[in-house]
Amino acid sequence: MGDFEGFPADGPEFYAALEENNTREWWLEHKGDYESLIREPMAALLDELSEEFGAAKMFRPQRDIRFSKDKSPYKTSQGGFAASAEGIGHYLHLDAAGLMVGGGFHAHTPDQVTRLRDAVDAPVSGVELAGIIDELTSAGFRIEGEKLLRVPRGYPVDHPRAELLKHKSLTAGKMFGVPAWFSTAEALQNVRAEWRRLTPLVDWLNGHLSGD
Repeated sequence: MGDFEGFPADGPEFYAALEENNTREWWLEHKGDYESLIREPMAALLDELSEEFGAAKMFRPQRDIRFSKDKSPYKTSQGGFAASAEGIGHYLHLDAAGLMVGGGFHAHTPDQVTRLRDAVDAPVSGVELAGIIDELTSAGFRIEGEKLLRVPRGYPVDHPRAELLKHKSLTAGKMFGVPAWFSTAEALQNVRAEWRRLTPLVDWLNGHLSGD
């Protein structure tokens, strides 16, 4: 695989066009564009990052439409995920708006949700997580994830980490759009730097949710 040299500037435009023409016929006509503008540079970037963050997988471009009312056959984004445990890891995303980096815990089982709440509730681990979240927020990350509307049963509504207790999944993401370095090798340095900022969150989640 060749070295990563940046994302082609036309990559976001490919997805903007796909949003308007999400058909098999259009995709087959422009599949070569997908390969050169999206898949190849994304694969090269993930390969460069794998030594530090572990092997990453690229998500397939086809949507699973079997149980969806939306029958659009193709995803309007390309994602890559370096998993360090089940549902936990670092994430990269490219779509019509540009580049986004993220990380955390994106999928959950009932056992993992219980583990998360127990760790958030515990004084030492809970305070540690709150500090990590504060650092990420200060660095421009948005804290997201599936949440309950209310504090789960069994915890006081005035719990000092009430908002974190509501989470069933927990992620942090930062949208870059299409910055000046998007089409240069500098993109590798910047994505790596942001993934490193996310590593304390990923490590905390690994330690408390992975079940090891």
